Amino acid sequence: MSKKFLSVLAVTLLSFTVIVSGCGTQSSASSSGSSDQSTASSGDIKIGVPLPMTGSEATYGKDMENAIKMAVAEVNAKGGINGKTLGTVTGDDACDPQQATAAANKLVSEGVVAIVGGYCSGAVVPTLTIYNEKNIPYIVEAANSSKITDENPGNTFQINGTAVHQTQKAVELFKKLGAKNVAIVEQGDAYSSDLAKQTEAAWKAAGNTVVSHDVTTKGEQDFSSLVTSLKSKNTDLVFWTAYYADGALLIKQLRQGGYKGAIVVGDGSSDPKLIQMAGAAGEGTYVLSPPVAEFLPTAKQFADAYKAKYGQTPGAYAPLAYDGINLLADAMKRAGNTDGKAIIKALIETKDFQGLAGKVTFAPNKTLQESNFIVLQIKNGQFVLQ
Repeated sequence: MSKKFLSVLAVTLLSFTVIVSGCGTQSSASSSGSSDQSTASSGDIKIGVPLPMTGSEATYGKDMENAIKMAVAEVNAKGGINGKTLGTVTGDDACDPQQATAAANKLVSEGVVAIVGGYCSGAVVPTLTIYNEKNIPYIVEAANSSKITDENPGNTFQINGTAVHQTQKAVELFKKLGAKNVAIVEQGDAYSSDLAKQTEAAWKAAGNTVVSHDVTTKGEQDFSSLVTSLKSKNTDLVFWTAYYADGALLIKQLRQGGYKGAIVVGDGSSDPKLIQMAGAAGEGTYVLSPPVAEFLPTAKQFADAYKAKYGQTPGAYAPLAYDGINLLADAMKRAGNTDGKAIIKALIETKDFQGLAGKVTFAPNKTLQESNFIVLQIKNGQFVLQ
């Protein structure tokens, strides 16, 4: 009995140890946030890549990471930077401010000399000073809230059009569509709120009417009361400024509820999944979009290579992600070294750098001198350039 008891006890303790070890691993992964989600590629010069690799925006993150890795491989194939190869370290920010901060600290600890990436503005803003304190240049490829511009500590360069640029394009489109009573719907995050507020101010300044400015909750499923309210206000255009997952649902419920007016969505919804998720209700929806490869004559070779490598067409931000690495490589070559201050100086001096998405010259606030936004419309289940 004693030996049997000891045997049972030993097995029990071993099982307990295994269980505790497993929980410990899970706990570590959870508490470290993006740290355990990091992936790296070998190279002499480490480039940090903060992107959402998990969560609702992970599709965008993976698409941008793919394009970044393609650009890195091409730079290395051409001899790298002054004889040294590039390597990447991806940190999962999950489009979450807290996890983004953990990812940023992890990337800094990895010894990265520059940062490229940044999809969600809300995840970018809290990391700006972390990189700046180490004089690490940051090329923001997608996020475009004016908060990034306003809080730019000096090391951050935005190669996507900003909320100011997008607002200008939105107002132009609203006028073209003959809109009078515009309703704006956002989700309260840094990106959608900024775009919503700027658009409202610009539309009113042009002598027009904003009949309502509503804030919904991320993941909200029932928009019926909002639809009823918008219809009662004789709304002839609804502008959704947040992301496609919830935007598609709002579009469906607007049409199911009998709303007949125009629907416009911001660049956070410029993904083919919007079409899939909205279905027939999405027909006719206008999309403010970054320069998509499909509509860029300069990006055909890139798009073909991307599809051959990854088995899918590049997403909305793939060209900008690809451009970010090539812009950084160009700045490093001009700087002559990998010193952060030297690279920042070279980026400031960039003039007419030719990327897939267009030429890059920075304004004094380190945003694009000229907008690169385009307008698409969903027709017959696909995006069509307007």
